[in-house]
Amino acid sequence: MQGANVKGLILVDIQNDYFPGGNWELVGVEQAVKNAQKLLQKFREEGSPIFHIQHISVEPEATFFLPNTKGAETHESVASQPNETVIVKHFPNSFRETSLLDNLKDSEVEEVVICGAMSHMCIDATTRAAFDFGLQCIVIEDACATRDLEYKDGTVKAAEVHAAFMGALAEGYAEVTSINDFDRVPL
Repeated sequence: MQGANVKGLILVDIQNDYFPGGNWELVGVEQAVKNAQKLLQKFREEGSPIFHIQHISVEPEATFFLPNTKGAETHESVASQPNETVIVKHFPNSFRETSLLDNLKDSEVEEVVICGAMSHMCIDATTRAAFDFGLQCIVIEDACATRDLEYKDGTVKAAEVHAAFMGALAEGYAEVTSINDFDRVPL
């Protein structure tokens, strides 16, 4: 893995509470995780660095990702293997008060591939922070999911929320692409 442009995969908050029956179900999460599984498999086959991010809520009013609950556990479809790094976070930005940046540096990662949830929150915050730390960023848009948001007197549908945030990230923070287009590029 020595040399130029090492890619690392960051799987953000693919946890049970986001799935049907969980405390904070997302729209399209099951299709997004199928694409995240493809990414994970590609990185495993190539022996490239993989970082699993797990959000544990510490706020007293939190309603999901509660400590020591099934909902806070990483979804079994993308569970980590012993040689993969798991980082617990408490904020939307996966770098804030975690070892993620040091882990990426230790693995000589210069480019991060980001997927997971939620598009408008942790994916956005993590991608912007990675960019600010000087990393090249690729967001796999169809391996991310979000939910409807209430704003003023209406509902903004998940597809519109997702499109707005992917569009904003593509304006200078990241290359935003699909799983199919990314799969065509060797790591």
